[in-house]
Amino acid sequence: MNLFDMIGPVMIGPSSSHTAGAVRLGYAAGKILGEPPVRAVIRLSGSFAQTYRGHGTDKALLAGILGFAPDDVRIRDSLSLAEQKGLRYEFHCEDLPGAHPNTARITLTGSAGKEVTVQGASVGGGNILVSEINGMAVHVTGQSNTLVVLHRDKPGTIAAVTNFVAYSSVNIGNFRLSRPQKGGEAVMTIEVDGDVPEALVENLKILPNIIQIVLIRAV
Repeated sequence: MNLFDMIGPVMIGPSSSHTAGAVRLGYAAGKILGEPPVRAVIRLSGSFAQTYRGHGTDKALLAGILGFAPDDVRIRDSLSLAEQKGLRYEFHCEDLPGAHPNTARITLTGSAGKEVTVQGASVGGGNILVSEINGMAVHVTGQSNTLVVLHRDKPGTIAAVTNFVAYSSVNIGNFRLSRPQKGGEAVMTIEVDGDVPEALVENLKILPNIIQIVLIRAV
């Protein structure tokens, strides 16, 4: 157990699960999109759907998408700030079978036309778990700096990425691979110890079969 688990996150309230965790979910989705968002369609399930207005979950999710941290005082004004920044948004409540009670499925469209769908849950105490990216199963907690690598499922691609990370003196703490089908698109999630130089991310982008790389910094 670490100090964060004992005292909870530094945050704008009222709820660590419905507010701080929601900010972190939105932040992760925005980083995965990788460009300024212009549209957000957010589907809420379980207790998120039942209490999101009263607990400020809608404001928290939008704040995270805008890149705010859980303790940013601008969270309270994120609805109007989103409109000022040209981010159109809508919220829907629906049942996502088998999902954690505090689940959001966030579909973002970026200024250059890119679209991404991220599903995740606020699992308590401000902690999160991103479980899907574009329908592919992942496991991103946001507690460590994490590389999300979308790539073509070709021989040698995983070895090329992980070897390059090792050669850069960055230690891999956890690794997961998801692929809906052999030979199609796949996604690696690589949690690392310590910092990740921006130069490493840029160099990984030029490796064969890499479609996109996103660095989600711990928040």
